[in-house]
Amino acid sequence: MPWDPKIYLSFAAERTRPAAELLARIASENPAQVADLGCGPGNSTALLAARWPDAEVEGIDSSPEMIEKARASGVRAHWTLADIAAWRPGQRYDVVFSNATYQWLPDHAALLPRLMHATAPGGIYAFQVPNNFDSPSHALMRAVGAAGPWAAKLAKVRNIGVLAPAAYYGILAPHSATIDIWETEYLQVLDGEDPVYRWVSATGLRPFTDALEGGEREDFTAAFQAALRKAYPKERDGKTLFPFRRLFAVARMR
Repeated sequence: MPWDPKIYLSFAAERTRPAAELLARIASENPAQVADLGCGPGNSTALLAARWPDAEVEGIDSSPEMIEKARASGVRAHWTLADIAAWRPGQRYDVVFSNATYQWLPDHAALLPRLMHATAPGGIYAFQVPNNFDSPSHALMRAVGAAGPWAAKLAKVRNIGVLAPAAYYGILAPHSATIDIWETEYLQVLDGEDPVYRWVSATGLRPFTDALEGGEREDFTAAFQAALRKAYPKERDGKTLFPFRRLFAVARMR
């Protein structure tokens, strides 16, 4: 199934806030070249273009649907369709930025040093990834996937996840002059029916639903939605609370 920018952007404020907070910790006054890896529909790229109006900003994403949406956004940037797992840029950037992308990619110990070397000496390499894969939103996804008649089809679904902060320090340190790593947990207050399901349906749930078809997909989805409603009940005011932890890192290259 293709990525759906409309579903992704239904929580645009919540998804963009971590990008803004990561950007606020980047000390780079006048970068000439800026890359946004996994730019999606361009919401994070817009922040980069506004922060550095004189920079050449490039958004890179593997989804044609996301790149199409980004190109239509009016954001001042150049858009590149590419898989960053195999991306080999022809230049170095003063800032290499990534918001909620690396969790989809394996072998961070090999991936991150390669991407860091797209950053110019003295430049900034910064990323943010969700770090909530043990929360009910994702634990129930795996549990429901393993419990039904679809279990065999979902047994090989690619796990997504991130490493511990200390592991990222170990990966970044050999290439960095300075490193700043931290975690933040947001208590997201969501509206509407099944908001946690709607959130994960645009991201973490996709490998599961992509592996199923027709009635089997519908049955899995219904079982998962029911489990989420119990794990994330509505508050008295009708809101749903969705705790969400994220990991941030900013490294200055040697």
